[in-house]
Amino acid sequence: MTHNAFKILSIDGGGIRGIYPAYILQCIQERLGIHVFDHFDMIAGTSTGSIIAAGIACQKPPSEIVSLYKKHGAEIFGQKIKSLFPPIFKQGAHSKYENKNLKKVLNDEFGDIKLGDIEKPLLIPATDIGHGGVHVFKSSYSKNFTRDTNVAVKHAVLASCSAPAFFDPVKIDNYLLADGGVWANNPALAAAIDAQYRLNVDMKDIRILSLGTGQSRTSYGTKDKKNWGLLTGWKNLEFISFLLSLQAQSIQNYLQLMLDKNQLIRLSFESDNPLPMDDAIVLNDLISRADRTFSHNSEKLMHFFTET
Repeated sequence: MTHNAFKILSIDGGGIRGIYPAYILQCIQERLGIHVFDHFDMIAGTSTGSIIAAGIACQKPPSEIVSLYKKHGAEIFGQKIKSLFPPIFKQGAHSKYENKNLKKVLNDEFGDIKLGDIEKPLLIPATDIGHGGVHVFKSSYSKNFTRDTNVAVKHAVLASCSAPAFFDPVKIDNYLLADGGVWANNPALAAAIDAQYRLNVDMKDIRILSLGTGQSRTSYGTKDKKNWGLLTGWKNLEFISFLLSLQAQSIQNYLQLMLDKNQLIRLSFESDNPLPMDDAIVLNDLISRADRTFSHNSEKLMHFFTET
């Protein structure tokens, strides 16, 4: 691109709710006539967002990614691990789902494509639970990057999608990895910093389209005399979703303090009801919400893409 503006696409994690940002991208491409791949200089996605980010980076049309959620969402979150114990923080417990179906979908989508084959800067956050640190898969946009060149895109995405309690961690080369949402459910800040540090982009030239996957307004209330066990008061798997939502919110707050208003567009939504990450029954509602979000922000989006 010859523009001075350095445009970043950032996509949050959120399980099945990934169809929301995927559909917004479909609207951008089909209704605004903007070829999404061509209009971003860097792409970042965490967990379910990594599926979308990798798909765009591999030049797949957003409509194909939306179809992936429609066709395979139910089966990805369909094969439960049989266990006598609840799937969280208990000795002898397992994650809620097998990752076999997710592996198959990712293999069908990305085949043998390696991160070194990706021509555009791509970031996929994961969590190195083996060593207690962060782990970011990156395409070969810096001569200093040597670790990830031969890592298959499908493996990087699988690691980023391995949300605690939903899927078991996965071993990639010498690392035991889990969902990047633990620390970067909203990867926009990580992408902006990497653009500045690795590619010498001036922060004032950065423009970010940050796509969320929704946030529930439900909370725990103020009653203090209750059983705060993880399986009771903390509401088991809802606690994981709560933590991921807080992480995404905090990153948005940081970016709003760091950037001017014209440098950041954040599209997401709030719900009065819980927003499950693993229930395919919500797909149609999420598409409707995405359509509404796009319609209300189409003028702003067009300005984002035409600004130089």
